[in-house]
Amino acid sequence: MIYRETGQFKPTYQSDSAVFPIAQDRWVVIAFVAFLAVVVPFLGSEYLFQAILVPVLIYSIAAIGLNLLTGYCGQLSLGTGGFMAVGAVACYKFSTAFPGMNLIVVLLLSGVVTAGVGLIFGVPSLRIKGFYLAVATLAAQFFLNWLFNKIAWFQNYTPSGTLTMPPREVFGVLITGAAAEPHHRYLFCLATVVILALAATNIVRGPVGRAWMAIRDMDIAAELIGFRPFQTKLLAFSVSSFYVGIAGALALALWLGSVETAEAFDINQSFQILFMIIIGGLGSMLGSFIGAAFIVLMPIMLTNVMVYGLGFEAVTAKHFEFIFFGGLIIFFLIVEPHGIARLWQIAKEKLRLWPFPH
Repeated sequence: MIYRETGQFKPTYQSDSAVFPIAQDRWVVIAFVAFLAVVVPFLGSEYLFQAILVPVLIYSIAAIGLNLLTGYCGQLSLGTGGFMAVGAVACYKFSTAFPGMNLIVVLLLSGVVTAGVGLIFGVPSLRIKGFYLAVATLAAQFFLNWLFNKIAWFQNYTPSGTLTMPPREVFGVLITGAAAEPHHRYLFCLATVVILALAATNIVRGPVGRAWMAIRDMDIAAELIGFRPFQTKLLAFSVSSFYVGIAGALALALWLGSVETAEAFDINQSFQILFMIIIGGLGSMLGSFIGAAFIVLMPIMLTNVMVYGLGFEAVTAKHFEFIFFGGLIIFFLIVEPHGIARLWQIAKEKLRLWPFPH
């Protein structure tokens, strides 16, 4: 079999704890990213970029952010949509206030602002957890949407109350605005996702990630052996919010173009991203990507099959979509709490030992 690590010696601790200890995994990932970066831009259509690939990449960043907080640190959050709204509003304000500012700097500042807001709403995590923490973050969701909707300064006093991203270039290439090419937006999103995913992977493999997982598994025991729960939880909230804020900024700048925060980043958005990490896999980087792709692609497939294939009404197909996702979430919570990523990991373990018993 080609998927074996036999003969792949690891003489150092660094090589043994690499992101991809097995060479086949590393080359498959490199080849897949190269295919996305080199081949897809020449073959993809505008619909493929704007309706599928760009949303999947943006939601992957948001799912990674929530997974860092919920999957790795064990802090349940229902305010992801509100934090995405913070990133979108910050991106809009920086872009309009400083027209000459580079888009990359705008995105980083948007993430920093969102991290600061997440830090504020993460303070209650020292005293409360579980359902009560979820309610506190849910309150953040409603408060942030109300704030951006009621205070006209956040929309630069526009009568419609919408945020419209102005045109921006990166290294001489137009990335935002109606005139920007879809494949340019896609490539910029892909590069951002690769960088942020590598950074998140190295964070969870290091001391910070081990502290998060210790708090997640048993916070009292973690405190007894020397971890600081308050600082660890606040760091998880800030890093998670940073990722979610960048996702919100990218959603405004490269995907939607013009949004009304109360509608684009409402409570449904928070639940949608939570469903991504539940179905994809809690505490898994791969699960964040799988969940984002699943949540974006499955409604399109169900609509095509039920409406165009079986002749159902669009409303009926939408209701079936809710039933399908609800049943799927219950299934994974009962049968496999670690989601599709865990099923893929089990398949790889069996493949490595085949034909011997596991």
